[in-house]
Amino acid sequence: MGKKKTGSRGLRKSDLERIVIDFFQENASVAFTLKSLCKQFHLTSSGAKLLLTDVLEGLLMDDFIKEQPRFCYTLNMPSQVMTGTFRRKANGKNTFEPEDGGEPILVAERNSLHAMDGDTVKVTLFARRKHHVREAAVTEIVKRSDKTFVGTLQVQKSYAYLLTEDRTLANDIFIPKENLKKGKTGDKAVVRIVEWPDQAKNPIGKVIDILGKTGENTAEMHAILAEYGLPYTYPAQVEKAAERLTPGITDEEVARRLDMRDVLTFTIDPYDAKDYDDALSIREIKKGLWEVGVHIADVSHYVTENSIIDKEAYKRATSVYLVDRTVPMLPERLCNYICSLRPDEDKLTYSVIFHMNEKAEVKYWKLAHTVIRSDRRFTYEEVQKVLEDHHEASEEDYKAPGDSSPMPAPDCKEARPAEEFAEPLIILNRMAKILRAKRFTNGAVDFDRCEVRFNIDKDGHPTSVYFKVAKDANKLIEEFMLLANRTVAESIGKVPKNVKPKVLPYRIHENPDPQKLLNLSDFVRKFGHKLKTTGNRTEISRNLNRLLDDVKGKREQNVIEMITLRAMMKAKYSTYNCGHYGLAFDYYTHFTSPIRRYPDLMVHRLLTRYAEGGRNVSQQKYEEYCEHCSDMEQTAAQAERASIKYKQVEFMSDHLGETFQGTISSVTEFGLYVEIDENKCEGMIPLRDLEGDYYEFDEKNYCLKGRRYHHQYNLGDSVKVQVARADLYRKQLDFKLIRND
Repeated sequence: MGKKKTGSRGLRKSDLERIVIDFFQENASVAFTLKSLCKQFHLTSSGAKLLLTDVLEGLLMDDFIKEQPRFCYTLNMPSQVMTGTFRRKANGKNTFEPEDGGEPILVAERNSLHAMDGDTVKVTLFARRKHHVREAAVTEIVKRSDKTFVGTLQVQKSYAYLLTEDRTLANDIFIPKENLKKGKTGDKAVVRIVEWPDQAKNPIGKVIDILGKTGENTAEMHAILAEYGLPYTYPAQVEKAAERLTPGITDEEVARRLDMRDVLTFTIDPYDAKDYDDALSIREIKKGLWEVGVHIADVSHYVTENSIIDKEAYKRATSVYLVDRTVPMLPERLCNYICSLRPDEDKLTYSVIFHMNEKAEVKYWKLAHTVIRSDRRFTYEEVQKVLEDHHEASEEDYKAPGDSSPMPAPDCKEARPAEEFAEPLIILNRMAKILRAKRFTNGAVDFDRCEVRFNIDKDGHPTSVYFKVAKDANKLIEEFMLLANRTVAESIGKVPKNVKPKVLPYRIHENPDPQKLLNLSDFVRKFGHKLKTTGNRTEISRNLNRLLDDVKGKREQNVIEMITLRAMMKAKYSTYNCGHYGLAFDYYTHFTSPIRRYPDLMVHRLLTRYAEGGRNVSQQKYEEYCEHCSDMEQTAAQAERASIKYKQVEFMSDHLGETFQGTISSVTEFGLYVEIDENKCEGMIPLRDLEGDYYEFDEKNYCLKGRRYHHQYNLGDSVKVQVARADLYRKQLDFKLIRND
């Protein structure tokens, strides 16, 4: 127990109070006399001693300390011990999440017992002081989490370190030579912490896997997956189980299903897709009435509940789409072959079959297990060309830029010409446009944004950037998938009054937070736009659409679209339905992509169960499934963004020293983020590099203000920048502002 170096000259009460609080927390079970405390803090003058007495009296009144006997003080330790999860934060303000719910409790680094993020821990609560947040100290680490760390190895003669960019860990990880797994300096490695002695500065780790050399494309992509706790390989036993599966389209199985192999059917997907999980069929029933089938791969026929394949699929919950690869939810044999609705092959499907007139009104529908045979595999570009050649595409499609994707897809070169399918494609496109118009009339919000894509060479290096714009071909598929998802959700959730609906995982999207809408309204006013935030849900949605339409083609478009998205709640899965705000649907689920999303597989199983007269399932159990799937969806999205960021930095590393026109996309206390207009790559201009004034962050107005000359840098401003640094290790681009003097 070392003495506190305090002294008594110029000592402020707030400083002394903090010192005393820290001291009592560090010596929780010890009692101290007033005399011993003065000695500890080197308080010699009568004024300093009186100040200490004043501080102690205040802490006594707050019940932070207790007095026993008189003038002998100790920390007022509550008897409450709690178990829960430790969350390590980059800023040192770690938190404890109680296992039975409740608000997170602050755990200072000095009280963390070297707990790691995700560890199950026991804590003791400190006495709560008035006007202060509640704090706790970790007293026991009950169970270590499975968290691993990714970084670059630095190997010395008898030991090594893992240099990691994980911001929750302030120190590098020490690795004894026997735990190195033959790793060498410069290797990208996955490491698990096995020990962190009380007095040690660095945790001790063990190499779990060597990913390859830092900078190699596959090593870096696998590192991104590992960083987010996502798998980058498939367990051998799961792949073996998949290899044993057969398509199983026997005469007996076909007899149990609705046979639609003689109906015109096709898939429409990106040119590089391999997992075709949806198809459309169309035939005329009578004049003006069409049968439209939405056919979805019947994954549940092959992946049985609680099988080894099912358990792995649930664990992953979603396919992950990095810049240069797909990490599938299901083994390749299932997702790309057995279940994939490949052309000229019989396939088992689960279908929503509609009877629709030319006004896109559904006159009848049914759900059926089917067998189909796709006549053609289309790329979006092929269908778009057919629509444009027949003047059936939307006016904006002719103006929108195309992309550099090859077409047709490699496996379509010997297929029948796309033009032969023009009539059914045109009919479906007209219906889709009507369905889309109805959605927006009912209050759907239009969040169509272009996606940045890279052309990549054989080594994974990005050579150019192009933009993926959703055109009518994309929207045709989207509208029929939305119709199928909404219809099956209504079939379960829409029940008579006083009847409890059966359990189903819904895709929900809550209404936006009113305060965020007000903030958005204040923000867009700076650009001369108006957003009315009062009225019912439909009126607010229309106002948002009007705003998004007004900003199209203007310099502030990207910024306002981004801020508008931030004002929205995140969509998620839940068995408690509240509707989908963005789509303006009262009932909505995910039914159409069971190859790549686990909730769709759950929906297929439950629909089959209920159709066969099966009993309801546990809502609590399925709500836990929904929470897991929502969490994994967010994690996958973070990994996908990280891979895009890495490729942006890699691409811009070929352009060091070059200048570009850009737009300020974000303003922070650390500096300005600028997005280059021509390729959407984003980098930072550090605050320290802004010359000519001392700039301060104005959070309310999204700007940096010069203290002396009052110059401002605002969100949405157009600026010229030079590419100064491209740090692949940190996935960070640094720009230098070029002044237009």
